Amino acid sequence: MISQKIDYQMKTKLLTVLLIVGAALSLPELQADAPPAATTNESDVITAPTSIVEARARARLLHESIHGTLQIVHRDFFLEDESHSIPSASLEDVFEELSDSYQVELKWLIVETDIVNVDHQAADDFEKAAVVALKDGKPRFEAVEGERYRFAGPIRLASQCLKCHVQQRTSTADRTAGLLISMPLNLPKP
Repeated sequence: MISQKIDYQMKTKLLTVLLIVGAALSLPELQADAPPAATTNESDVITAPTSIVEARARARLLHESIHGTLQIVHRDFFLEDESHSIPSASLEDVFEELSDSYQVELKWLIVETDIVNVDHQAADDFEKAAVVALKDGKPRFEAVEGERYRFAGPIRLASQCLKCHVQQRTSTADRTAGLLISMPLNLPKP
C-alpha cells in the first residue's frame, strides 16, 4: 500500500511539474513574436510554435526537464530491493498526458542499450538517423516534417542504470539512450 502511494505521489508530482513547464514554455505572453491569441482568455490558449527556433527552444527545455527529472527520480525514489514501476515507465504516463493535452509527442529511444521495451526501437527514418547522431555524441538531432518539429536528445545512462539496460556489459562506462520530442508547428504561410 505504501509503495502504491509513493508511486501515485511520484507520478502526480512529475505530471504537475512537466505540465507547468510545458504550459510556461507555451504561454503567448512569454513569446515576443507570437501573434495574439484568438480567444478572450489568452492564458487558456497554448499555441503551436511559430518558428523553428521557437520549437527548438521548447524541445530543448522539455528534453532537459525530462532528462533532469528522470535522473533525480532514479536517484531519490528507485529502491533496488522493492518492486516499483521504473521511473522511465512512470514518465510515459506524463508523455500520454502531454500528447492528449498539447499534441506534444514524447518517446524513449534505444541508442546504446539492450531492447528492454520494443516500443523504444527506432521506428522510422528520422528515428534511425537520430540513433546514429546520438551514438556519435551529437547533443541533438532535429528535423521539420510537414507541420511538425521533431527533436531527439541524449539521455545519459550512468553505471547504476546498466544492470537493467545493458545486461551483458563489459564496462560500466556511461551509455546513451534518447528522448524523442515531436510538436506541431504553426508556421506563417508564405
